[in-house]
Amino acid sequence: MIGQALRFVVVGGINTATYYACYLLLREWIGYLPGHVVAFVLSTIGSFFLNTLYTYRVRPTLRRFLLFPLSTVANFVVTTTGVVVLIEYAGMDERAAPLVAAAIAIPVTFVVARRLLVGRKATVIGLGDSP
Repeated sequence: MIGQALRFVVVGGINTATYYACYLLLREWIGYLPGHVVAFVLSTIGSFFLNTLYTYRVRPTLRRFLLFPLSTVANFVVTTTGVVVLIEYAGMDERAAPLVAAAIAIPVTFVVARRLLVGRKATVIGLGDSP
């Protein structure tokens, strides 16, 4: 479990860099919120393959690919709400807000992604059954 969590952090770093680069490019053309959404979708596709092959070491199947976005629903809600709140209400710079919002969403995404990609027996240390 610890190894998976560490690999998840590495993948998360790669995913965040991919998302952020796409976001910075797109926000200039289509605005911060549409740029966030498009960058999020693109980075989610990359995240699926990195998480199946590297983090959880399971075969990427069509079923897993179709289920994986469920793991990002909570991440999307947290990051999207965070981006809007941080920019519109807290006055944070549009370039920094997505990074702060993404950091807040990491633990939720790990738990849900592990459950979807590995199976029901997978839980977080200290929260239930051992994997």
